[in-house]
Amino acid sequence: MQEEYTGQKLCIFIGEQDKQDGRLLYELLLEIALESGLSGGTVIRGREGFGAHGKIHSMKILRLAENLPLVMEFIGRAEKIDNFVRRIEPLLKEGLMTRTAVSITKFRPAD
Repeated sequence: MQEEYTGQKLCIFIGEQDKQDGRLLYELLLEIALESGLSGGTVIRGREGFGAHGKIHSMKILRLAENLPLVMEFIGRAEKIDNFVRRIEPLLKEGLMTRTAVSITKFRPAD
């Protein structure tokens, strides 16, 4: 079965060791995305990067390798992305977020 619709891609850039109330932030955000009914979500671990802190984190530098950059990508209808962002904004202390309009084609087995 195939479904086509327009929506948004939301990208969130954070550190892999960022936490909220003792939980890894990326795990919490992925869980909230699923609860929010988004079409999909993926966590991608970067080899190297920098952010608001102005320091490069790299696999080449052992002392910084424990907090490598993560890119989280979420796909969904605009209203669901809006609701998700409202839920997670209080959890984001440092990072970056981008949104892009996208055409979505969802494939899944017929019932």
